Amino acid sequence: AGCDQEGTLTMVTTRRQSALEEDKGASTRARVRASPSKATPAPKKTKKEKKTQEKHQHEYEFFGPNLGPLGIVLGLPAVMYGLYGSCGSHGCVSLAPFHIPNFKLSHTVVSLEGFLVYLGWILAVALLHICLPSSVKPGVKLANGECLKYRMNGLLVYIVVLASLAVAYFGHKLPILLYVYDHFVELITASVVTTLLFSGVLYLASFRSKTVLCAKGGNTGSRFYDFFIGRELNPRIGNFDLKEFCELYPGLIGWVVIDLAMACRQYEDQGYVTNSMALVCLFHAIYVADALYFEKAILTTMDIVHDGFGFMLVFGDLAWVPFTYTVQARYLVDHPKQLPNYFAATVFLLQTFGYLAFRGANSQKDLFRRDPNSPKVKHVKYINTKRGTKLMVSGWWGIARHINYTADWLMGLSWCLCCGFDHLIPYFYAIYFGILLIHRDLRDGEACEHKYGTDWKKYCAIVKYRLVPSI
Repeated sequence: AGCDQEGTLTMVTTRRQSALEEDKGASTRARVRASPSKATPAPKKTKKEKKTQEKHQHEYEFFGPNLGPLGIVLGLPAVMYGLYGSCGSHGCVSLAPFHIPNFKLSHTVVSLEGFLVYLGWILAVALLHICLPSSVKPGVKLANGECLKYRMNGLLVYIVVLASLAVAYFGHKLPILLYVYDHFVELITASVVTTLLFSGVLYLASFRSKTVLCAKGGNTGSRFYDFFIGRELNPRIGNFDLKEFCELYPGLIGWVVIDLAMACRQYEDQGYVTNSMALVCLFHAIYVADALYFEKAILTTMDIVHDGFGFMLVFGDLAWVPFTYTVQARYLVDHPKQLPNYFAATVFLLQTFGYLAFRGANSQKDLFRRDPNSPKVKHVKYINTKRGTKLMVSGWWGIARHINYTADWLMGLSWCLCCGFDHLIPYFYAIYFGILLIHRDLRDGEACEHKYGTDWKKYCAIVKYRLVPSI
């Protein structure tokens, strides 16, 4: 819970090295004052030396500033191609018996048509976001005192997109959705190239004015790291917020669209849709609908408030999410599974439990933040902090500090279980997401310790477990 409860996570920028240098400088000055001889003034530092010193004062994430980010920029696209090439109609990686099929991509890896379809999708969603009715919500106050306004109509855009595709496929027999499976690699390539170029444009645009508000963690002076992590905090075109749009609209909605495209391909190939495919599409559709229904909640997240908008978020939003989170649906096209009723029911119950815990924990947090005297959360115990805020120590948030992360992972596991146990690749999401949530928990814990000090230690003594009760 911790910083999650308050909704204002802060980036941790440790200054131990600079503090040591300041202490050392103070000691040196004291010795100079005590000495009877005249001190020699320190030579003035050049701009280059000052810039180098500033670089060393930053604590870089992801093993930065260069090696880690470079590995991610090159590695994540490789993983996307790897998931496709190692699991398809030609075979799939399995552990029992151990088998690795020949790596195989489609004959066409890149095409102009793929770029046009991908960019056309993003443009179409942007136009819907701009033109459809919406509400305007204020964000949190930023470091420069500004409070940005956000246009919100995610759920309506989602409904219009799904309704339009249903009419196109069932009403007019247009093969729009069938294109996705047949040209999947071309779309992956389009997403990778587009996000790289877009990230570069965002980085260069962040220098357009001295008044641009930069993210603390993305304004280090290391060019490649700042490109990767994101230099500008909230890039906009007029009132159109690029980061909030990319976080919730084309990637998340595109995830469900790709799922449905895979279901259509399975229907065309098999003459029916398996219960496993139906469950995957249903689970993902509910997950995305939940995110868009509670769209306002994103305005207090770390991504919006503190992280810059660079390659890490751009690639994650527009490439990674739609083309890796759909791995189960794509797998089920080439390896259709009709699950036994008892197993399908078990998976459904796991998903339901995970969702209820996820939504229950997040709703309790949001309501407590808005109105701690509400009858629904009045029973929740809490501790007061020196910052004047409260940290919940009972209810959902008394079970574990990030019980919502655990619930989120359980939902992800249920998606993977829909694919059975024959192959490994469908479980990529559960493995990857588990690692991601552990890293996020550690990052949040460090931020909260920096933010709350001794109050955080007191909180941890009461809520002892991080993610899983009793562990």
